[in-house]
Formats: sequence, C-alpha cells, structure tokens
Amino acid sequence: MRDFYDVVNERRSIRDFDNTPIDDEVIERIISAGMKAPTNDHMRDWHFIVIKDKATVLRLIKRIPEQVSDEEINAILRDWNLNDTCQQNAYKDAIPKQHKMLADAACVIIPLFRQKTNIMHPQNLSHLNGFASIWCCLENMFLAITAEGYASVLRIPLGDEGEWARKVLNFPEDYLMPCFVAVGKPDANAVLVEQKEYSLAERIHKNVW
Repeated sequence: MRDFYDVVNERRSIRDFDNTPIDDEVIERIISAGMKAPTNDHMRDWHFIVIKDKATVLRLIKRIPEQVSDEEINAILRDWNLNDTCQQNAYKDAIPKQHKMLADAACVIIPLFRQKTNIMHPQNLSHLNGFASIWCCLENMFLAITAEGYASVLRIPLGDEGEWARKVLNFPEDYLMPCFVAVGKPDANAVLVEQKEYSLAERIHKNVW
C-alpha cells in the first residue's frame, strides 16, 4: 500500500496522455473512493458517466476549441489579470490542450450532482453545499487515480458546454456537471508544469490572523 502523503505529493494535473486503456475495475475503485467523501446532506446524490467510446467523447467535446492561437492565449492572460510568471506558464500549457487532453484520455468521467436551487443565484452559501460536496468527492477521486498509477486533469465547462453535455449524454435537468475529468496514463513526454512555491509558515495562522 502506497503511503498517503506520497500520493498527495505525486498528484499532478497531466494533460498529455498515451493510449493505455483503463480497466473498469480500476474506474470502479476510483469512483468508490469518491463516494467516501463528506456530503452536505448525507445522501451522496452523485452519479458518474464514464465514457470510453471515442466517438462519444469527440461529440461531447465538440464545443471545445481544438486550436487556440498565441494571440488568443495572451488575450486570456490579460483579461484574467494573470500577471505571475509561474501562473502564466501553467495557463500557456493548459489552454491549448483542453480539447486534446480529453480526446486522448483513456476515459472521460462526467460527475453529476443534484442541485435544488439556482446555483448561479444562491440566496446564501448553504445553497452551494451540493456544489461544495462534489468537489470533496472529486479530490478523493484525483488521489485514488494517482494511487492507481494513472493521472487526471479537469476542465470546468465554459459557455454552453454543460448544456451540450446534457444533450449528448441525456442526464436529468436537476443534475449539474461541475467539470469534465480526463483519466489516463501519462505520456512519456508529459509536461510537468512548475508549481508555485509558497511558505507554509506564512499560510498558517494560529488562533488569529
């Protein structure tokens, strides 16, 4: 059994995959780990669409641009006020690979959670509890993927990508997808983006700020 902290330290977002398949049993263990996460209402009303069929994946990601120019990338960096060099380099690697990373993955997992209120117009933070809980589930899955010797990366849906996914995959109106999850074996030349350095001592505040 691998040490938990080794798995935490090894987990990275990988956007370059080879063509190694992934067994259903491995996927089931990964999703089972996700289902062990804390949930806001104790019901774990989560579902997962696991897609290995490449034709379905390509239809699903049809709304995601296949090519992004350097000019477009630089415009995004300016619009999002990404001024840190380390952060810029991470986005310069990530933005052009959004379509390819999903197309090349061994499988794409679409997590779904039931949202009872309008997530875009919550009346208070409690109305976002379901959204918060699914991310606890996803973090468990990302760690399980790493423990299994695979890698993963996510994409938050932009524009009408979420509704397009609903049309392609036929999931119910009261369920929302927080992201696309790509899972696969890292390519031999997969890029490992430099991580931002931080001081743990500066981030921990004892008793008060």
